[in-house]
Amino acid sequence: MRNLPNETRSKPLDRTPHRKCILTGESLPQEQLVRLAMGPDGQIAPDVRAKAPGRGAWIGVNRAALEAAIGNGRLKGALSRAFKTGSLDIPADLAQMLENALERSTLDRLGLEARGGTLLTGSEKIETAARRDELTMLLHASDAGQDGSAKLDQAWRVGSDREGQDVHGMTLPVDRQGLSVALGRQNVVHIGITDRRAAERISHMLAKWLRFIGSDDMRNGAEKKVA
Repeated sequence: MRNLPNETRSKPLDRTPHRKCILTGESLPQEQLVRLAMGPDGQIAPDVRAKAPGRGAWIGVNRAALEAAIGNGRLKGALSRAFKTGSLDIPADLAQMLENALERSTLDRLGLEARGGTLLTGSEKIETAARRDELTMLLHASDAGQDGSAKLDQAWRVGSDREGQDVHGMTLPVDRQGLSVALGRQNVVHIGITDRRAAERISHMLAKWLRFIGSDDMRNGAEKKVA
């Protein structure tokens, strides 16, 4: 089979869409950036699912950097160049709006996976799956008890034959009440993901959220790597 242009057997063509951050100028995979959309009235709003109609611009900075760019006018300048207009309305609370949108999209993703049957709740069910090496991802609520989290972490290490390694689930920046509402279940303290593709979908949304709030440490072992 003939190679495509710019593609060799040793270096496949990268088909991952890349976008340039308007604040840093860095070109990154689209999944690592967040889109800002401009409405008909010139108002700028977060578009974390990148589905809003009209023109958009991409940013890949955390909340602190975005707030600084709003305060010193760099964001307005960058958006003016991207949209080729100075008639922009940037909400003063854009950073908070973006953080809320990223949190909402992540929790919505968890809710969809719950309805799709790709995740488990309840310590006993999760521990059983962990010891059977059926977990792909392990998550804990921010107010989960240390002992309960440690017990599930240990079960996962044993089940996945990684005992003695620094492997544990990730503590989410949301409490059990928030998780319970998102999943439509009662008292959700721990979440076990049993499907690899589901874990990838959750990881993409979660990583954006954590990067933006300045907590990009996914913690070793939060997601089991699959070759």
